[in-house]
Amino acid sequence: MGEMLSEGSEAWEAASSLSWGRRGYRTRFSAQWTSEALGLRFVASDPSPWSTMTERDDPIWNEEVVEIFLDLDSSGTHYAEYELNPHNTLCDLQMIRGIPDIEGNIEWDHRGARHRVWTVERDGETLGWDARLVLPWDGFESLPSSAGRRYPPTPGEWFRFNVFRIERPGGAASPRENVLFMPYIPTGDASFHVPRVFQRFVFVDD
Repeated sequence: MGEMLSEGSEAWEAASSLSWGRRGYRTRFSAQWTSEALGLRFVASDPSPWSTMTERDDPIWNEEVVEIFLDLDSSGTHYAEYELNPHNTLCDLQMIRGIPDIEGNIEWDHRGARHRVWTVERDGETLGWDARLVLPWDGFESLPSSAGRRYPPTPGEWFRFNVFRIERPGGAASPRENVLFMPYIPTGDASFHVPRVFQRFVFVDD
């Protein structure tokens, strides 16, 4: 698991990725998995990333974040949400349901989750930030949607997912100005919490 959090890990550079977002604020997402854990990485282009919240489960969605939803049983209920901000603050919660009656449980934590964030720079210029999250398999077991699953998954199994980015170019002084809400898979709604649009997150051999 330590390699997944290493800044110079060659395995991450070889991992397949997907990208989305507005010009100047593109986000690249990739994943790895081992017998111990699922590793997730976001690389967010941003000349001035910012955040102020530093405590786990702070409402960091009100600032700049990257996010992933993982629906373990494709039911659209009891899916996991994970967010990271440029301060390396984690917010993880169990989403009991999405729209139209959104309900979450902020008390749920993924046991053993580990995470790191770096500012990406070149020649003294800030290019963005690199966020990594490692989720041990046994941390999923406390979710009702995990019932009947065995970990680690076998190749060909899948979760359902969507990934997101919230960019607030106005900074801490004007966080609600020109906000960019950027889902990888468009939801067709003002909310990210639209499980019907989640796509397959398939586990494959290297």
